[in-house]
Amino acid sequence: MLSHRDHNPLNIIFFTFLVEGKLKGTPLKTAKVIEREPVSSGAIMVHGLPDVGLVGVIAASHLIAELNMVEMAYLDSDALPPVAVLHEGLPHAPMRIFGDTNLLATISEMPIPANGVQLLMNTLLDWGLSKSPKLTVSIGGMPVQNRQDIDAPKVFGVASHANLLELLEKKGITVLREGYMVGPQAIILRYCAEKNMPAIALLAQSFYNYPDPEAAAAALKEFSNITGIKVDVTKLLEKGEEIRLRARDVMKRTQQELTKMKKTQEYDLPLYV
Repeated sequence: MLSHRDHNPLNIIFFTFLVEGKLKGTPLKTAKVIEREPVSSGAIMVHGLPDVGLVGVIAASHLIAELNMVEMAYLDSDALPPVAVLHEGLPHAPMRIFGDTNLLATISEMPIPANGVQLLMNTLLDWGLSKSPKLTVSIGGMPVQNRQDIDAPKVFGVASHANLLELLEKKGITVLREGYMVGPQAIILRYCAEKNMPAIALLAQSFYNYPDPEAAAAALKEFSNITGIKVDVTKLLEKGEEIRLRARDVMKRTQQELTKMKKTQEYDLPLYV
């Protein structure tokens, strides 16, 4: 689990996004990012959200612990279940943003509900846009059926703009040129493309429904390659089996939400008409 340091709220900024209820008379759902600490502009913003293999969550958790990042903000919404995550006896929101002056990392310790993913991601990204990030990096997995036969997971890249595709190629990362993206990562890339925000997604070959710390380590190595931010993944690899055991329940619940999002469509090839 994540470590944390306690801070009294210094300033609270609300970014609210409304979505119409599905049924007549259903109250509008809201979401807001609440800052516990002042957040500077121009940082690199990393998103590690529950997806296949929990690659992004595992990677972001290790990044936060390894770099001793502190909680800066959290996402509050009635689109999330009424859950508090306990760390050292104290309650925390399940979706939090950690950081320092140069780096911000978003992590969710519970699956993102399929019926709230658009609201939650747009709220998070609207807030991120207000911070003018230098680069947005989404870390996740790319399910492959023969994952058990792969010793060193390969990392593929996707970008919001053509110049970032060139950057990925210069760094030796294979660009995923055709396919589908489903879920939070799809929303991140489309949003950033529309808002002219520089963004890339690093997708490591992974298991679909098993926590994959080795894939997370591979993605973090490429993250360091691109950003120059050094992240030692030794402890992550050493604790691989422990992580798999601790994360299996979250993986099970995440898989249920991914099914609702039609995640298996990522196995399909797009059709040009």
